[in-house]
Amino acid sequence: MRVLVVEDEKRLAEALKEILKEERYIVDVVNDGENGYDYAKSQIYDAIILDIMLPKMNGLDVVRRLRREHISTPVLLLTARETVGDRVEGLDAGADDYLTKPFAPQELLARLRAMTRRHGEVILDEMSYGDLTLRLDAYQLCRKERSVRLSIREFEIMRLLMSNPRMVLPKEEILLKVWGAESKAEDNNVEVYISFLRKKLFYLGSSVEIAIIRKVGYYLKGDQTP
Repeated sequence: MRVLVVEDEKRLAEALKEILKEERYIVDVVNDGENGYDYAKSQIYDAIILDIMLPKMNGLDVVRRLRREHISTPVLLLTARETVGDRVEGLDAGADDYLTKPFAPQELLARLRAMTRRHGEVILDEMSYGDLTLRLDAYQLCRKERSVRLSIREFEIMRLLMSNPRMVLPKEEILLKVWGAESKAEDNNVEVYISFLRKKLFYLGSSVEIAIIRKVGYYLKGDQTP
């Protein structure tokens, strides 16, 4: 799952990044509201952690603009303000939850999980397609008694393909959702990791393959009945 952190206190932003990375989230960090809005409107994120007091554009205005544009990515507001009125203002602006600084990392993670569940991003232990099972807690791809460990990029590509089994995903979309908006990765990076995944599917003896439509994109192909 990819999370955007918008926080101008750089030490806190880096601390949040480390907390989330330890839980195997992919994290992008920006330090002002304008950049936060620009990143968020790409709609590649599963959740946004957003400070209210930001330079260039405050967090409430960021949320309002996103909601006016019908971008429904879950937003968790962070603030040092504690009054009921402040919390109501944040929620009325379109945020999904509100956390007051300072906070315990465990509460942040719990609120993030709850918030994404409410928006349909159900936290599962595994995903399946055909004779394959992707274990989300262990970064493992399994078929019957065999399993292989996946790197983060391999895992995110396979998760993306399994989440959209009937869709052809362009390289540009895979780059955006797996590497991020600011990455310098190129088409050949996708090709390399698709090649790695194909070798692992061969090792597992799976009937599933990662197929390609030239100049269009990749999709999963195979019998969906294990």
